[in-house]
Amino acid sequence: MELAYVCEWEKRPKSTHCPSIPLVCSWSCRNLVAFSTDLKNDDEEKDVSQMIHIIDTEHPWDVYSINSGHTEVISCLEWDQSGSRLLSADGDGKIKCWSMSDHLVNSWENYLSNSVDGDPIIALSWLHNGVKLALHVEMSSSTNFSEKFSRVKFSPSLTLFGGKPMEGWLAVTVSGLVTVSLLKPGGTLLTASESLCRLRGRVALADIAFTGGGNIVVAATDGSSSSPVQFYKVVVSVVSEKCRIDTELLPSLFLRCTTDALRRDKYPAVTHLKFLTRENSEQVLLCASNQTGSIVECWSLRKEGLPVNNIFQHRSPVVGEKQPTILKWRILTTTNDLDRVSAIALPKLPISISNTDTKFCPGLGLALAFHDGSIQILHRMSLHTMCVFYGSSSTSGPGQRPGEESAIKRQRTGGPAIHFKAIQFSWTSLALAGIDNHGKLHMLRVSPSMGQVLDMNTTLRHLLFLMEYCMVTGYDWWDVLLHVQPTMVHNLVEKLHEEYMRQNQALQQVLATRIVAVKASLCKLSTATAARACDFHAKLLLIAISATLKSLLRPHVLNSPDKSPGDRLTEICAKNTDTDIDKVMINLNTQDFVLDGPHLQSLQQLIQWVGDFVLYLLANLPNQGSMVRPGFGFMRDGASLGMLREMLVMIRIWGLLKTSCLPTFTATSDNQDSLQLLFRLLTKLWLCCREDAPPQDPDESLIDECCLLPSQLLVPTMDWLPVNDGVIVKLQGKHPLRLQFGKPSSLPGQGSTTPLEVFTRSPSSQKMDNLRCIHMGVSPTEESKACTRCGCVTMLLSPNKSNAMKQWEQRWIKNCLCGGLWRKIPQAFN
Repeated sequence: MELAYVCEWEKRPKSTHCPSIPLVCSWSCRNLVAFSTDLKNDDEEKDVSQMIHIIDTEHPWDVYSINSGHTEVISCLEWDQSGSRLLSADGDGKIKCWSMSDHLVNSWENYLSNSVDGDPIIALSWLHNGVKLALHVEMSSSTNFSEKFSRVKFSPSLTLFGGKPMEGWLAVTVSGLVTVSLLKPGGTLLTASESLCRLRGRVALADIAFTGGGNIVVAATDGSSSSPVQFYKVVVSVVSEKCRIDTELLPSLFLRCTTDALRRDKYPAVTHLKFLTRENSEQVLLCASNQTGSIVECWSLRKEGLPVNNIFQHRSPVVGEKQPTILKWRILTTTNDLDRVSAIALPKLPISISNTDTKFCPGLGLALAFHDGSIQILHRMSLHTMCVFYGSSSTSGPGQRPGEESAIKRQRTGGPAIHFKAIQFSWTSLALAGIDNHGKLHMLRVSPSMGQVLDMNTTLRHLLFLMEYCMVTGYDWWDVLLHVQPTMVHNLVEKLHEEYMRQNQALQQVLATRIVAVKASLCKLSTATAARACDFHAKLLLIAISATLKSLLRPHVLNSPDKSPGDRLTEICAKNTDTDIDKVMINLNTQDFVLDGPHLQSLQQLIQWVGDFVLYLLANLPNQGSMVRPGFGFMRDGASLGMLREMLVMIRIWGLLKTSCLPTFTATSDNQDSLQLLFRLLTKLWLCCREDAPPQDPDESLIDECCLLPSQLLVPTMDWLPVNDGVIVKLQGKHPLRLQFGKPSSLPGQGSTTPLEVFTRSPSSQKMDNLRCIHMGVSPTEESKACTRCGCVTMLLSPNKSNAMKQWEQRWIKNCLCGGLWRKIPQAFN
């Protein structure tokens, strides 16, 4: 376990509001981290609003601080399954729901709220949507994704007509009240409250889990280790347009430490209560503490046979009669006496284990933070210590195996002044975010093997397995990249492609753009593969433009054959190998390509990019031996070249309808048919690497013609994506980064490595709108947004009025081409 970076608040005068003690932290599946701080100083009034801070882990300095309106301590923060909405609850019973404003990660607004007046919230959760995936680690070497990841039968907490899951949330208050808020289709809230049991009592700690049958289980304790930990089944329903809550008492348990004669009074308080996973209500983790130490226990709910009285044992058994059973809590394991625990984090990875050979895999470790500033990763089945981190004010040594306690004691020197108040695992369990008592955000790498020394092939298999998991689920893979070294990039990209090609055609089609985005993210981590990252981003744009242009085509006859005009275009272009674009065009029904003039004119900027890109690729064909030049990846990509060929045919037909929509080239001859020339050379290159024929090298005549191309047409300078300004490319070394909230300049330089010429940008260079393919000028005045993953920049407000271009822009309103989220760029940094 290593520290990746620390982000701290800028020091401010005591007279101003400054963040003090953080309270809670939550990490979303889109790698957004939310945490709270208290703005109150000792000499200030009490009714000062609590702050919620939201960052994306790639740009941690770009913090968005929300003046939440909570006047009491924020006790809970909870992300929804999509990572786009956040719940916050406080000590006054107020619950607020936050969503992105304009789909920007650094702009949030409160759009729903409810409250249980004066009753502090101690547990909060979104209702389950019925989606559960199981990861079969023992099948990680399988070639079939369906064997590695399987959908588990799981019912939503509440369903609408037709089985659609109903959205909402559930909260538990300190007085033993459970409150449910349901989000109706019209946007209004339907709320109800009910006592957990008939005799309401104080609840100091609670947690919420879900069962496969759609029920909810609440665990609660009054905070005393001598009192039982109670469990309740909660069933939510809607009857006559009103929300109804039914509760039922389940078997309870007493902590093992209270029955131990040596520890009976040693740990008087229960300080942490958590179900091991959100979808497993049958395993719970409990921590009891005193002023200086803690002990952790793991319990499991099991079905046991009920003993029968001797009187009934002698009667003749009835056919089909079974022994009566009862549910009972049994302790699985417990730790030895520990230092005082300050925070606990449990993994979110839905690991399914069927053998013991997978004991060192991601998702099997839980984290304990201690008041001396250290963090331990414990195996969640045995609670054995796997590795230790000693805080930022001392060194973090390598992971120690259980039993190496002398090494642990030697490295612990007095204990650092800081300790973690809240910690959270990422969704792949490869990173841990911690907020300390000074308000600093610490980002830690967690080894895929939980500190155990494994061979490189096993490590690569773990990383590949989690990359595939992110592809299948759509979760962000930033935390996986934390562990990828430059020397691993090539192997991971190749193995990922091999696994992808082994899947069935339908699944390949679903994951087609995600795998390109994953490859692009990987290639940015090494200077040797940085040019390939450009190719992958260009391929994403190419796929998107091709799909958009084809979607505009409509058959001129309603009772046309099953194939759409776009499919017929693909089929004819694949069969016709003629190098003359007009001869290929003759085989098409051009009436299917008729569009209104204004529509065609509005698409000119995308058409221009296609033309420039084809010209750039062909002009650089003689330099194909250079791996560092962008465009190399397309020279052997028959599918992408065929896609470009199809679009040139479409553009040729549209040029007959409206010549102003054609791409503009600067030619040395007035009678030069530029589109015809490019199509002829592109077809020759496509024939060398088409998918249904053995690959071959371009012949000398094609290379000679491409060498002459710059003397016939002015070759444009392709504006590739800007240099990634995030932290992931800076984290290749072992030294952690020191950053400041609100200061992008606090990010250190790349180091000794010199960036490629294609990535350099001078201050006087034109800024590019990478989505609309238009120039914004040297100093843009328009507000812009950038992708948190790839850095793609586009204008926030649309300058277009045509429906065709609006259709293009609406495709990327929520996410970038690569699937990343958008963040607003401050005006000063445009």
